[in-house]
Order: sequence, then structure tokens, then C-alpha cells
Amino acid sequence: MRWRTLVCMSTVSDDTAGPAVTVWFDGDCPLCVREIALMRRLDRRNAIRFVDLQSRSDCPLDHETLLSRFHAREVDGGMLSGAAAFAAMWRAIPLLRPFGLIARIPPVLWVLERLYLGFLRIRPWLQRRARAALARRDRTLEPPR
Repeated sequence: MRWRTLVCMSTVSDDTAGPAVTVWFDGDCPLCVREIALMRRLDRRNAIRFVDLQSRSDCPLDHETLLSRFHAREVDGGMLSGAAAFAAMWRAIPLLRPFGLIARIPPVLWVLERLYLGFLRIRPWLQRRARAALARRDRTLEPPR
């Protein structure tokens, strides 16, 4: 019963109230671009404002800090980073909202943050692999000369 109550509570804004969450992402990172593309498809209510750090200058923190970790800000809260920022984004998308609510439980958020820190360690390697795969794909799509 308690779970049903948590899931049914909604703080997601409607289209007229504006975005419930703002997220900043690295538009030069192929992993980030793919993740944000998926979130945009799932965000049918336009509850999230997506800000590409490569094309915008209105950053609430210095550029390097924003590029080092995933950041988000909920309308009624402060700046979030890492797993907490992902959870805020998930709460704004009805399909992912249950995961975002579960992530509010401190031990769950702690585990998610540790997983995110592990991801950050291998992110440069994953980015190199993704860029290489994109370059190979682009070469195969080029018309013969």
C-alpha cells in the first residue's frame, strides 16, 4: 500500500508550468548524447530542460565541474550531481519515476553513487570506444570515390 502511494504522488510539472528538472550534459560525449536522446524520447511531458554544455554559456557552475559529473537541478531544490542527479531526472519521467523514488532511500542512493563512481573511472575508455565505433560507421557510410 505504501509503495502505491509513493508511485502515485506526482511532482512532475505539466506543459504549462515549465520543466521540473534541468540537466546539463556533455554534447561532445557520445555516451552522454545517446543517454540524453533516450531521455528526450521518454520525456513526453517536456518535464526536463536539457542543456548541452558545449553550446550553452548559462552554466550555474564552472564548465569543468559540470563536465566532470552529471548535474541536475529540480525546480524546488538545489544542484544535484552523480546518482542523485540521475534520480531527479528519472522522477520527472513517469516510466522511470519508481526508480527515482527508490533512489531517494539513502542506502539505495549510496549504492547507485558507488556504481556511478565506478562508471566514471571507465568512462574515458568507453568514450574512446564509442568514438571509434562512430568513425568506423561513418567510413562505411561514405560513398565510394
